[in-house]
Amino acid sequence: MKTIIEPFKIKSVEPIKMTNRTERETYMKEANYNLFKLDSEKVIIDLLTDSGTSSMSARQWAAIMQGDESYAGSPSYHRFQSAVRNLMPFKHIIPTHQGRAAEKILFSIVGGKGKYIPNNTHFDTTRANIEFTGAVGVDLVIEEGKNPSLVHPFKGNMDLVKLENFIKEKGVENIPMVMTTITNNSGGGQPVSLENIRATKAICVKYNIPFFIDACRFAENAYFIKIREEAYFNTSVEDIVKEIFSYADGCTMSAKKDALVNIGGWLAMNDDVWAQQARNLLILTEGFPTYGGLAGRDLEAMAVGLEEVVQEDYLHYRITSTQYLGNHLLEAGIPIVRPAGGHAIYIDARAMLPHIKPLHYPGQSLAVEMYLHAGIRACEIGTVMFGAQPDGSEKEASMDLVRLAIPRRVYTQSHIDYVIEALTEINTRKNELGGMKITWQPPQLRHFTASFDFM
Repeated sequence: MKTIIEPFKIKSVEPIKMTNRTERETYMKEANYNLFKLDSEKVIIDLLTDSGTSSMSARQWAAIMQGDESYAGSPSYHRFQSAVRNLMPFKHIIPTHQGRAAEKILFSIVGGKGKYIPNNTHFDTTRANIEFTGAVGVDLVIEEGKNPSLVHPFKGNMDLVKLENFIKEKGVENIPMVMTTITNNSGGGQPVSLENIRATKAICVKYNIPFFIDACRFAENAYFIKIREEAYFNTSVEDIVKEIFSYADGCTMSAKKDALVNIGGWLAMNDDVWAQQARNLLILTEGFPTYGGLAGRDLEAMAVGLEEVVQEDYLHYRITSTQYLGNHLLEAGIPIVRPAGGHAIYIDARAMLPHIKPLHYPGQSLAVEMYLHAGIRACEIGTVMFGAQPDGSEKEASMDLVRLAIPRRVYTQSHIDYVIEALTEINTRKNELGGMKITWQPPQLRHFTASFDFM
């Protein structure tokens, strides 16, 4: 069958408030042209992020009723720990309220001035948590991953030659760990091959450096491995996931992505000393090590989500429905990062709006127009997000993208068709769009709270 259907039935609905352009112009101006500042009830289709925006299943809601809220030693923690360890067999599994809390704890332990942490591509909060300690986050994605229009099956791969050269240049003693992000969010949601993960681990073993995985979208990455990496065509997604993490010494995880929940995460590792330090920080900032800032009911929901996310019917629907959006945008002449990622479609705003200079933020301009035209909220991933430098200067990012992040199990095909129609209409008058400027910004993570205006 060619028709992709959702492998679930809808049992509860939430109304959408429909707005017109005049209303949205007022809302956008009040938000200083920053999509993050919009009230969600003023958004028709919300593609700002796939983080924490999933619809939970009937099994997850049922599991919530089993949540045990004991401060220490809750059975809900043990069910959560068992579900994580079934896929990621780490010695220490430490719950946190979300992924950036895990990052904060980890980099507080291993970071510091003079330290470098290489990755295929760090996401914004990861880099910010590294830099907050005085360390430097370094991106070493393959060159193919920097070309939006190039088709390559694993554009998220680490550049192995660059990694080894970087280790030699900076010295093993200055590199506390190597990371790989799966899938590579800032690089267009592109997957990393198992061959590349295995080879990255081999380099880490050679130089005795721990290897960690930023695991937010591990199941989507595993499905891409199954359909694109020949050696794994006949391997189950669950077994691919287990092999991925068999090469890692630890991971950070935002459960708000591939654990299908609205809050939660964890930090996992094998090192006893680091784990003790992490638990000490956890008690200071999150809570006791068996709840980590979460309610027992959230631990229960994560445990069920980890079972559901590796189901191949779900992953087939997830990946192919994202490709549906990407294919139709390409047919409309809208440039996107190719091939389509798993959790999002990334529009190449720099290619779509070549008349807008990167330092005039073409991605932000397009994202604002998407909201004004059709009430669609998306996220700029480009010079606004990555252009500010630690010394206060600014330079254009390697790409200017607009991410259409698709919440899991939330929108139907008609919602996506609405997005396609809106972008097709915008594309016919794209030359009318102008650049933008920042009128106020904070010292870090400016894209969340900065104020904008038109040039």
